[in-house]
Amino acid sequence: MNGDSAGREPTDLEKNRILLDWLRWQVGATERRIRELEVQEAQERARREAAHAALRWKIQPQRSNATALLHRGDCTLYAMDGGFINREEAMIALAEPDIEPCEICRPDTGLTS
Repeated sequence: MNGDSAGREPTDLEKNRILLDWLRWQVGATERRIRELEVQEAQERARREAAHAALRWKIQPQRSNATALLHRGDCTLYAMDGGFINREEAMIALAEPDIEPCEICRPDTGLTS
């Protein structure tokens, strides 16, 4: 405002411009918060999926002269989407002569006890 407007009530136009500036700031703050919440939600979903994968197993098929391997569901040595097996199926797989447990993720730990 200029010197002439000192001590007077703002006009409707000035009030609405101030309101518009505040609303733009509010929208920006809300958009930033939504982005933060989306990141948090994605991280939580990834944590839940990782925890769920840790309770499952997967079989890496036999290749050439390599033996088929049983992995924990969250083992990163053999990445795959879907096709997980449950505890009972993992125990059956371990009993097979041509399937060995991964030496890194040790899927047999606690499985056979």
